[in-house]
Amino acid sequence: MEHIISENPSTCEKLKIYAADSQKQIEEKIKLSKNAFEVWKGYPIKKRVAYVAKLRMHLKAHKNELAHLITTEIGKPIKQSFAEIEKCIWLCEHAIANARAWLSDEKVETDAKESYIKFEPLGLIAAIMPWNFPFWQVFRAAIPALVAGNTIILKHSSNCPTCACELNNIFSKAFPENVFTIVLGRASAGEALIKNPNVAGVSFTGSVETGRHVYTLAAQYLKKCVLELGGSDPFIVLKDADLEAAIKAGVCSRFKNAGQSCTAAKRFIVEESISKKFIEGFVDKVKELKVGDPLDPSTEMGPMVNSEQLSKIQRQVELSVKAGAKILVGGKRLPMQGYYFMPTVLVNVKPIMPVWTEETFGPVAPIVIVKNEIEAINIANNTKFGLGAAIWSRNISKAKFLAEKVQTGNVAINGVVHSDPRMPFGGVKESGLGRELSRYGILEFVNIKSIKIYK
Repeated sequence: MEHIISENPSTCEKLKIYAADSQKQIEEKIKLSKNAFEVWKGYPIKKRVAYVAKLRMHLKAHKNELAHLITTEIGKPIKQSFAEIEKCIWLCEHAIANARAWLSDEKVETDAKESYIKFEPLGLIAAIMPWNFPFWQVFRAAIPALVAGNTIILKHSSNCPTCACELNNIFSKAFPENVFTIVLGRASAGEALIKNPNVAGVSFTGSVETGRHVYTLAAQYLKKCVLELGGSDPFIVLKDADLEAAIKAGVCSRFKNAGQSCTAAKRFIVEESISKKFIEGFVDKVKELKVGDPLDPSTEMGPMVNSEQLSKIQRQVELSVKAGAKILVGGKRLPMQGYYFMPTVLVNVKPIMPVWTEETFGPVAPIVIVKNEIEAINIANNTKFGLGAAIWSRNISKAKFLAEKVQTGNVAINGVVHSDPRMPFGGVKESGLGRELSRYGILEFVNIKSIKIYK
């Protein structure tokens, strides 16, 4: 029997061992979820959002325990875990307020007596989710799909089995039985979900490599698939930027959750005339970061999630330094218990180095200096990724012009990239397919049906 271990990354303590679901158990859960869909899809929207309201109340009542769980299993600083739960509450509130408008029949003038578009749920949706935002990523995929009338079966990352079980617990308390359920397992469990004929669609967030495999399987079985994959978001600082604000935002974006975020600033592109001031200020801020026990409210950066992720970021730094990059601060593992890597800043970075060409899913900030904004955009677009980008300039007209030139799904001007329930979220190129959140996200997993009445 396969087992999944929950581990505390700040102490390396093994917290709990879970038995993975067998193939038979997975098939039974799929069957129950599909049966639940046949009832759930018939509920009016008003009734569905009432269940979301119950979920919201549970989140508010148990925010402390849920944030503590995230921090213990993932290593995220407790203040950031609280923020994650707050964001889930916000999404629930936004769905409650807008679901009816998003899903109401849409009348259209045609040659027929009456024409309208109806939005019907697809069925059981498999959500295959990552560990770095163990609650938010699930809510982001599940709430729009549930409100639309679909049911959800979650295969969460094997790095956060306790979070997965707690998600199952809170959804089960708020929603009818089997409208939301989980399977515990590794990659084979996700494959079993995609292959099963009772699963109508797949929402996946994770690496490009795994996403490509998920997409191939979904295509083979002709299933709708939404992919939110990796990112290597450029953080462009032009000569007329508010440097103090850009430095503060850049450090926060890069080192939040120990750099383990798809939308983190990952490639710093700085115009030459202000590069010295930016680098000096950035390094000073990085040196001030408090790294340590993620349960301490004053901690700003905790450990990486496991030894594998730590080794990967160490490799990227070492190979880049070997190729000529220079370490200004950090660059190695911290000599303490847990999977801690020093907040790191690199200069003399060339766009052929691993810290630039690969997604750096850890606390490493590579900086490249450019002559002007044209070069900045060219370098920003010279990547296989296209999730988000930040542009810093006091000239808003110029920043908006550049925002339309950068090849990403999301752009922040004088701010940092983050997902927002009010806006569609997703990427282009190898950063994904489809959108989550907003009305665009909710329509990903519905049948958009055209109906015309002639007489």
